[in-house]
Amino acid sequence: MQFSESLKKNRDFQIVYKRGKSYANKYLVMYKKPNGLNKNRIGISVSKKVGNSVVRHRLTRLIRESYRLQESKMQCGYDIVVIVRASANGKSYGEMDSALIHLAKLHHIYNPMEKKNGDGISEETAYNAN
Repeated sequence: MQFSESLKKNRDFQIVYKRGKSYANKYLVMYKKPNGLNKNRIGISVSKKVGNSVVRHRLTRLIRESYRLQESKMQCGYDIVVIVRASANGKSYGEMDSALIHLAKLHHIYNPMEKKNGDGISEETAYNAN
């Protein structure tokens, strides 16, 4: 993930839960909180209620891959926690990708028209600067 890091510490997750804004859909819940950095930090949480270890890791990989491919279209500067619901068990990559994009749009952090270059600057801004 070029513009992001992972949230790993329980303390970081708890801060996002308590101070962040959340939206949910059928498969996912997304919390978002500004972090004051020039990059996003993303954490993915999958409960044991969702399924066994194989199922949980598969869903984690689907969410991480979906985010990685959409990352250039996401605004930077947020801590994001994605919670996978039990209803996501057995769903395809397309369904999970669609659910993640839907929540990002609700949070107003998804801009499908903007792509960033390697410097974290949108290609349009970089073009206009030249």
